[in-house]
Amino acid sequence: MLNNMVIAVTGGAGRIGSAFLRAIVKNNGKVIIGDILDKEGHDLVEELGEHNALFIKSDLTVPEQINHFINCGLKKFGHIDAAVHCSYPRSSQWGTRFEDLKPIELKEDLFNQLGSAILFSQVFIRYFKKNGYGNLIHLSSIQGIAAPKFEHYSGTNMVSPIEYSAIKAGIISITRYLAKYLKGSNIRVNCISPGGILDNQPENFIKKYNADCSSKGMLNSEDLSGTLLYLLSDQSKYVNGQNIIVDDGWSL
Repeated sequence: MLNNMVIAVTGGAGRIGSAFLRAIVKNNGKVIIGDILDKEGHDLVEELGEHNALFIKSDLTVPEQINHFINCGLKKFGHIDAAVHCSYPRSSQWGTRFEDLKPIELKEDLFNQLGSAILFSQVFIRYFKKNGYGNLIHLSSIQGIAAPKFEHYSGTNMVSPIEYSAIKAGIISITRYLAKYLKGSNIRVNCISPGGILDNQPENFIKKYNADCSSKGMLNSEDLSGTLLYLLSDQSKYVNGQNIIVDDGWSL
């Protein structure tokens, strides 16, 4: 399906990123993995095969390291066709209630997630323009399109951070801005907004969450792979500036 496309994936050692890597390689693509998780990144290369995957330990909030990431990928594969940005760096404050937020950590989270998405886009678009084409995919969330359903969190220690909602709404805006800004450049920019992903949440949260969905409820990371493959492939060549929601009806 992907015809030996080379795709750079940030946060590739994470829950969603690693599912994306497996789907890409299974569908005849190659991957450049960017993450700060060293062992997990090398384990993924071993799993996927060195002819299919390259891991670069990188802090992809830093433009110089994004450039290094690109250059290493080019040295191995010769070209990069697309980039998927699903890094999810969090400060020590992450998950704190709205009333208890502190300015320094708030600034850190806003920059590391939203600011780095802008800088990652800047560096990769510079490469894509030089190359004459490109495909950039960001990862947002249902919290970027709707307010949290706070009743789902009642009786748990879980928090839906206000900064997460702000960041994910911002990612959707970045996607639309860039798609229009790059008109005529042969570069597409789209976004995927997943619903909740299973990650050992309390049973009472999952039960309430699932009741607001159409069939499955909470998703596995692999449930996003079909949408990713569609956006990477030529089947979506005229899809641009879109936010595709994959949430089993949660947002209806």
